[in-house]
Amino acid sequence: MSMISLLLQNEYEKAYVFRMKVNFSEPKIYTGGVDVSKWSTLSRKEQNDALDKPWYVYYSFRNPETGKMIRQGQIKGGANKFKTKKERYQFLAILRNNLHQLLAMGFNPYSDNSELIHKIEGEPNHKKEHSETKKRKPKSERAKSIISKNSKPKIQKPVDNGMEIHKAMEFGLQIKKNTLSANSYPKFKNHITRFQKWLRSERPDLKGIREIDKKIIVAYLNSMLSTSSSRNRNNGRTCLSSLFTTLENNEIIEENFIKKINVLKTKPKRNKTYTPEQLERLEKYMKENDPLLLLYVYFVSYNMLRPVEVCRLRVSDIDKADKKLYIRAKNKPVKIKIIPDILLSKLPDLSVMQPDHFLFTPYGFGEPWNLKEVDRRNYFSRRFKKIKDIFKLGDEYGLYSYRHTNIGMMYREMSKSMSPMEVKSKLMLITGHTTLIALEKYLRDIDAELPMDYSGYLDPDYYKNLTDKS
Repeated sequence: MSMISLLLQNEYEKAYVFRMKVNFSEPKIYTGGVDVSKWSTLSRKEQNDALDKPWYVYYSFRNPETGKMIRQGQIKGGANKFKTKKERYQFLAILRNNLHQLLAMGFNPYSDNSELIHKIEGEPNHKKEHSETKKRKPKSERAKSIISKNSKPKIQKPVDNGMEIHKAMEFGLQIKKNTLSANSYPKFKNHITRFQKWLRSERPDLKGIREIDKKIIVAYLNSMLSTSSSRNRNNGRTCLSSLFTTLENNEIIEENFIKKINVLKTKPKRNKTYTPEQLERLEKYMKENDPLLLLYVYFVSYNMLRPVEVCRLRVSDIDKADKKLYIRAKNKPVKIKIIPDILLSKLPDLSVMQPDHFLFTPYGFGEPWNLKEVDRRNYFSRRFKKIKDIFKLGDEYGLYSYRHTNIGMMYREMSKSMSPMEVKSKLMLITGHTTLIALEKYLRDIDAELPMDYSGYLDPDYYKNLTDKS
């Protein structure tokens, strides 16, 4: 019976009902111990923990003997088969509303509800034969069946495709623009833009953001893999997943399913270390032909900086008097490093330069340069590549190779007089690694720790034969 029908009872019935003492509490929904109105602010773990608990409708009814309100049995009605907050809460809201109607119509868990059952089922309200009465279910079972019958209507879900696809993505991009660095955002946006172009070309039939499913994303990533590397495909997956997480947090989509898509194995690109002969030849050439680039290389080599960190340096970041270097690293706002004397002696007079000018520019040392950070780094990478090409060095060699080379050289030199733990403790201060595990992995990757000659283990007489020959 609809609420309108209930309100249209005759005046006598209404007056009688409103004079009665309220015998039941407002039915409520238990949602796993969390406030669903703040669902989007909960962490993924908190949401999953809540959904792992049973959700149900509960209410209290006045016991006719004691006059006290007694909590009644939980009503779940199969709601917990739904795995998302939205579906489960929608279902329980219908149960709650139907239960409230039944209570308002006079349902009483402590008495015979036959008259109410007749009213709902449309049966004639007169006494049946004794034989028919025996066939009826017990009143408790019939009452439960009425609640269940009214609480489980067939729900025709309206098709909700959500916000228009490209509008939703622009919304996500705007939020990411405020959270990503100026260096990271262009790369992120490039991946999202590429996906938007693919959708317009391959799936113009899709309109709403919720029409995009796992199958569509996998198809797009496979198309990326066919035209580029697995690394680029993984980067595309990461960017899309980050965007969809933002959309999920803002309740534009229900779930970020991209997290469940596998990450492909990739072969990491490794920068080779230089041999002593290569170092000597490169340094000699740059000293004669490009002394500014050589000074740039010294910052990478002697201060163990990344090329992009060197490009961030301004005149004000160098304190020659205190031998300190202030750098903005990727993992800290500002990091302080000492300037070793071997580098300090090669620096020009900084007192005549503007503090806000960059150290390294195409126009010289300590000059203004209005260019994005990534473009500044790429400029010096291209400048160094011209020299690499002269010496026929491949892609496996780069500016980063200087950092690897010098860390490996220091490790082997320090190992001659110190224990491995002492060496690593000192190196952590120089390289900037925050944990011993990270440093040990890095040293393994660059083959810094090499064994002594083990020929004697392969042939016990090897060194003896060498002595006899001499």
